[in-house]
Amino acid sequence: RRNSACSGALVAPRWVITAGHCFRTFDGVRVDYPVADLTTATVGRTDLTGAGGHQVTIVAVRQSRTADVALAKLETPITDVKPIRIGRHAPGIGAVVRLTGYGSTTSASPAPVTRLRTGQMTVASLAESVTGMRGHAPAPDTTPCPYDSGAPFFLERRTQRPTLVAVVSNGPSCPHTAVENAARTDNIAGWILTTIGRRSHP
Repeated sequence: RRNSACSGALVAPRWVITAGHCFRTFDGVRVDYPVADLTTATVGRTDLTGAGGHQVTIVAVRQSRTADVALAKLETPITDVKPIRIGRHAPGIGAVVRLTGYGSTTSASPAPVTRLRTGQMTVASLAESVTGMRGHAPAPDTTPCPYDSGAPFFLERRTQRPTLVAVVSNGPSCPHTAVENAARTDNIAGWILTTIGRRSHP
């Protein structure tokens, strides 16, 4: 049991994607069920002190076998928030991606913020389960911090909705100018789509 928080993104009416380590035992073992007495997801609310959006109980969790990624199932569907698009192709090195989350602004005495924050990073490297990200804008040390775990990295295009490419996993103490290790999602898109009940082929 713990009182903690992570960020995430809606990928289907009843599913939120986040970091796998957001659901773990005290000794760090990732688990396929909510470990707290009550685990809730807040969706569609950019100001957590407000009353908009939805607060929904998480009833099940599915863990990726290859990346620090989890899918959390909601008790009831969210029908008035458009889910993020699941990318099936890796972003190019140097591509600019956007990050949004409710994490702290520093690793020193961290605490979640109540307003959604955003910044941009560039793709620095690609590995089997990790996409390396480096700060871009508004400053070179634009990076995730504690409680941003699971927050989405996504490509922005004028002709289609934002496309998920990774989620926040781990990195150095923040803010920093080093490479952030994001959990890659493009190469587990088939698992994501199958788990949330959508066809896994294009």
